[in-house]
Amino acid sequence: MSTYETDFYRWTHEQAAAIRAGRFNELDLQNIAEELESMGRSEKRALDSRLTVLLAHLLKWRHQPARRGKSWQLTIKGQRLAVVDVLDDNSGLAAKLPEILAHAYRRAVIDASSETGLDEELFAGDCPWTFDQIVDAGFFPE
Repeated sequence: MSTYETDFYRWTHEQAAAIRAGRFNELDLQNIAEELESMGRSEKRALDSRLTVLLAHLLKWRHQPARRGKSWQLTIKGQRLAVVDVLDDNSGLAAKLPEILAHAYRRAVIDASSETGLDEELFAGDCPWTFDQIVDAGFFPE
């Protein structure tokens, strides 16, 4: 049994040391490949999660004008910055943006409906905004 299965922390340090020392024959390539793919999925999930929260708040902003407040505004602003940060750090995700945005919107509708008590049918079936609008600091849907 490798340290990958018994002591992940130690395994990561052993693998890093082997790479730095040029001892490539000691590398656990299969598990390294799995971990690299997992890191990519993690970044994709982070973007999806940030977009879901952002879109849910934009939906609430649009459909409940009487409840608009600083808290929603701060969440929208913070999530916009976080979305841009994830994309700045992971430009390869830009190619997946339409897919991620569609998925995040579907989840945002469920979240907004649950949080507001409004029927899911009230919200558009597809995201009504472009990505540029979604991350535009001055955009608050009416």
